[in-house]
Amino acid sequence: MTGPLGDTRRPLTVVEAAERGATRIADRVVAKIAAQAAREALDPLPPDAVPPHATVVVLPQALGSARAGETPSARVRVHLELGYPCDIGARCNAVRRHVAERVHALTGMEVPEVTVHIERLHLVPATAAAQGRTR
Repeated sequence: MTGPLGDTRRPLTVVEAAERGATRIADRVVAKIAAQAAREALDPLPPDAVPPHATVVVLPQALGSARAGETPSARVRVHLELGYPCDIGARCNAVRRHVAERVHALTGMEVPEVTVHIERLHLVPATAAAQGRTR
């Protein structure tokens, strides 16, 4: 069959994913997603806290050398400040879980490791006053 411009139409063929190419998501984009997810997990932040920031290492398989069917992965390191007193372990676990879920949901990458670094603890004013402590 000949189309209006004289081209011949062929039936559509399915091209395998590995042959179509790949989308590469920059490390800095994954880091921004991870930092935002950490902020979501810690809401509300202490008033004078610096918002969380993240660094990401995208594993080599995510850079285009992945074999067909492999899911790219990233290691995430999140730096944050917490209000104190709090259950630090529970807060860190919540951040780890939420960061891994959001990065996976938005990028499709597996996140086998989320490392949380606590840079600073902020004394929560209401708790400090209740315990008779002042700054």
